[in-house]
Amino acid sequence: MPWTWRYEKANGSVVSTAGLPDAIFASQGDAESWLGENWRALLDAGVDQVTLLDDDRSEYGPMSLHP
Repeated sequence: MPWTWRYEKANGSVVSTAGLPDAIFASQGDAESWLGENWRALLDAGVDQVTLLDDDRSEYGPMSLHP
């Protein structure tokens, strides 16, 4: 199953992925490592929170990107 991040605003609405990194991962660990390296760029692009998806199932989230 592919692991992906759903990008969201603080109210839970989905942020358009246009212009944002579209990353698909083979494992949960890979997805979490990637987020650890890229959360600031996502926050700067207007993403407030993320939800980790395993295929279409929500693994956890929403998780705020704000310090």
